[in-house]
Amino acid sequence: MDKLLIEGGTRLNGTVQISGAKNSAVALIPATILADSPVTIDQLPDISDVRTLCKLLREIGGTVSFKDHTFVVDPRKMVDMPLPNGPVKRLRASYYLMGAMLGRFHKAVIGLPGGCNLGPRPIDQHIKGFEALGAKVTNERGAIYLRAESLHGARIYLDVVSVGATINIMLAAVKAEGQTIIENAAKEPEIIDVATLLTSMGAKIKGAGTDVIRVEGVQELHGCRHMIIPDRIEAGTFMIIGAAGADHLLIDNVIPQHVESLTAKLREMGVDVQVGEDQILVSKSGRLLKNADVKTLVYPGFPTDLQQPLTSLMTQAAGTSIITDTIYGARFKHIDELRRMGANVKVEGRSAILSGPSDLEGAKVRATDLRAGASLVIAGLMAKGITEIVDVEHIDRGYDHIVEKLRSIGAAIWREPLLDDEARERLKEQE
Repeated sequence: MDKLLIEGGTRLNGTVQISGAKNSAVALIPATILADSPVTIDQLPDISDVRTLCKLLREIGGTVSFKDHTFVVDPRKMVDMPLPNGPVKRLRASYYLMGAMLGRFHKAVIGLPGGCNLGPRPIDQHIKGFEALGAKVTNERGAIYLRAESLHGARIYLDVVSVGATINIMLAAVKAEGQTIIENAAKEPEIIDVATLLTSMGAKIKGAGTDVIRVEGVQELHGCRHMIIPDRIEAGTFMIIGAAGADHLLIDNVIPQHVESLTAKLREMGVDVQVGEDQILVSKSGRLLKNADVKTLVYPGFPTDLQQPLTSLMTQAAGTSIITDTIYGARFKHIDELRRMGANVKVEGRSAILSGPSDLEGAKVRATDLRAGASLVIAGLMAKGITEIVDVEHIDRGYDHIVEKLRSIGAAIWREPLLDDEARERLKEQE
């Protein structure tokens, strides 16, 4: 058990290389279950969620190697083994195993999702999709049981735009008999990435990235080689870090179109953002940041995953800023921690209201989830003195070598093991 320590106030400069997309990786890896020969995925991020998925694929009989960001799996000897407990519980996106195993074996037993505690993450739209394709779905002792004699195409309208349900239905439908139409589908770049992998494996998918996706079922899928897209949330996090404390920060390996909503918001706040073909340069202007109002929306709107990191930057804006999260109502656990550091911020319903600029001071704080952790890292970089962040395993779930990347651009950040009494206290809280 580690803690992160950050000495704030150092000026940052240099270049940061963005890793593969975490939100793609957690769907691409389960998708490989559907192939009947080896699959290689390049540029996967080296994060704990990816390592957990590798472990789960080995558990069901896959031969898996993951080194130097390249993942190779031979899925031929996989079996429909139940995964009700263990590593699956630590994974927020464990539900993608449902669609993939249902698609290949016509049955699956998967423990309900774990990972970040962002309030309820209902999977009713996933279940509705699986049932429309011909599966019987039951919830028994905290695990979802899926069984189907056969899978057949269906027209499925999602009541709520859901990335998870869109991908999961695609995974289950690619080998179903006939055509599946997903209406009111999510349009996130990660969905296009998964559809690209599946198409390279021999699937017939049209419309990924639009609100209507058509899947024509095929009998078999083969192995392939696929390059994952860059992580737009990691890119966005480093853009915010650049705005918070860099003279010049060049973000390399980014698809600028994927972060357009953040680019627009940073410019509105007075940050100098220059966009190239696959790079973004963020420079601090000498002026005080301007206040702004932000509302999270489904893609291409402002991403909920960048709400928490941006909140930290907004503590430095003059006047009153409001950030509203329409996606996850419970995504404000970082606010209490920011207040410990001196932020003038309060929560009203689904909005955080900030008055700034605030002088942040280093403090002992806790990463309650992945993006809250990123928010506290940004706050620590801006604060006077030393910030100590515990529960860093949340940060390790989604940021590839964040300490090394920050140190390479001049941040004073390091890891230390928790002292024995701190570790005991953490374990007691987790119980």
